[in-house]
Amino acid sequence: MNVVDSSGCLEYFAKGPNAATFATPIRDRARLLVPSIVILEVRRRLLQQEQPGELVDEAIASMRRNGVIDLDFAMAVSAADLGVECELSLADRVILATARAQGATLWTQDADFEGLADVKFVPRR
Repeated sequence: MNVVDSSGCLEYFAKGPNAATFATPIRDRARLLVPSIVILEVRRRLLQQEQPGELVDEAIASMRRNGVIDLDFAMAVSAADLGVECELSLADRVILATARAQGATLWTQDADFEGLADVKFVPRR
């Protein structure tokens, strides 16, 4: 199973330099899980960038077609524990806790995740 964090989703939808890398897990819909907080972050960022409404709607609809994973009690506890173990933002801790709870690999280009277990880190280009 795979989880693509907000930075990877935004890179893919914006057709950035690393889009092809993130296309692999994003297009593998049978194995892609989307933490609900990623939907929040992607939508917020696209709106901040004043992207066309069609792009925003398309991105959110695309993510919704996959297995959306809501934050539950166990993942919240795990995310809190991760806050002690590593220096990640709240959203990043929730995303990593979600991926680990699902036995998924987390795909990202966010350097805060570099070197963590169960993470496929792709440096920004």
